[in-house]
Amino acid sequence: MANIPVGLQLYTLREETKHDFIGTLRKVAELGYRAVEFAGYGGIPAKEMKQVLGDLGLAAPSSHVGLQLLDNELHQQIEYSLEIGAKYIVCPWLDEKLLQEEESFQRLMEKFARIGEEVKRSGLQFAYHNHAFEFQTASTGRPILDRMYQSVSSDLMKAELDLYWVKKGGYDPKAYLLSYKGRAPLIHVKDMADDAEGTFAEVGHGIIDYKPIFEVAEEAGVEYYIVEQDRCQRPALESVQMSIEYLKSIGIA
Repeated sequence: MANIPVGLQLYTLREETKHDFIGTLRKVAELGYRAVEFAGYGGIPAKEMKQVLGDLGLAAPSSHVGLQLLDNELHQQIEYSLEIGAKYIVCPWLDEKLLQEEESFQRLMEKFARIGEEVKRSGLQFAYHNHAFEFQTASTGRPILDRMYQSVSSDLMKAELDLYWVKKGGYDPKAYLLSYKGRAPLIHVKDMADDAEGTFAEVGHGIIDYKPIFEVAEEAGVEYYIVEQDRCQRPALESVQMSIEYLKSIGIA
């Protein structure tokens, strides 16, 4: 299998970073993660964050940046990403109503294209992270997510496919990833518990079979695996340790 680095989406440790952002980064590195994906910077200046990441040997390939910040602070977000050596700025979530009404959908896709152009001019890349609601079918009979990626060219908007939400949306994660070969450089790796709700589980402790997905990841063009667990049933640091230990056990981390 390809030597694709394993990172952690820091939203998983949002309570820990509130109290000690840098100390939490240190613990993430000690667990064996090689990268982090940001969801806010805890008020830490970019130059200081760059120094901390370097000291800990952590890459920072991407950051989640909400639509409001993309609208109002895109230049500042670009500058921060450039300083810490990131490559991707990712829109993490949308109000699903924006995608269900045709007029707002078209306006949003035009906005995403403009954002993608500005981000690209800076030397970075814009991407979108899905949940399950984007797998509702559009008038074409295909998922809204497909329509989004058809509406904005691949050089302006990449896919950060969250494979838990792909499965939650009723699609096969491996097949869906391969359908976006070359367009999904980042994938969110999270697992689904074997219960009626399909709740979040530590990677390797749920029902998603990740080994076949990892086998095709290089072919699909994946550059980073990003572990995320939206909600944990145990202390979050314990959960992210369980996930990385599983990935180590199968030779991924």
